[in-house]
Amino acid sequence: MRIGSAVVIIWLIIGVLAAAQRDYFTSSGDATCAKVGDTVLTVLAGPLNYVGVNPKIDCETPEPSK
Repeated sequence: MRIGSAVVIIWLIIGVLAAAQRDYFTSSGDATCAKVGDTVLTVLAGPLNYVGVNPKIDCETPEPSK
């Protein structure tokens, strides 16, 4: 159980490093669904980012009625 937990922690740390290298944590003031999704997916994909995986999410939110 301890080894599995350590692997998950290391996996997530590598994912955070990958997201930071792609400047996903810079505050541009515009947190869209796609940007948040890309960041979360990059963190979860972790080490896969270093072998060429570039996860992207395309989502659309409904516009409010007028």
